[in-house]
Amino acid sequence: MGDNLRRLRLQSGLSQEKICAELQRRGCDIGRTTYAKYESGELNIRASVLIELRRFYGCSYDDFFAGLENPQT
Repeated sequence: MGDNLRRLRLQSGLSQEKICAELQRRGCDIGRTTYAKYESGELNIRASVLIELRRFYGCSYDDFFAGLENPQT
């Protein structure tokens, strides 16, 4: 999911600092270090943050999970 978070952020032309400022404005207490861990996959993203990111980007939840549906063989 981290790669998808990074892709959406970069497509919007935002730095991690700017997306964190927007999330904080929307009531999510997220610092840049925490957000960087979301993008690197070191930390699972909270549902409340995912909801706000979907609203901010105007995308579907599928955009966050694209490419993650690898079937077990």
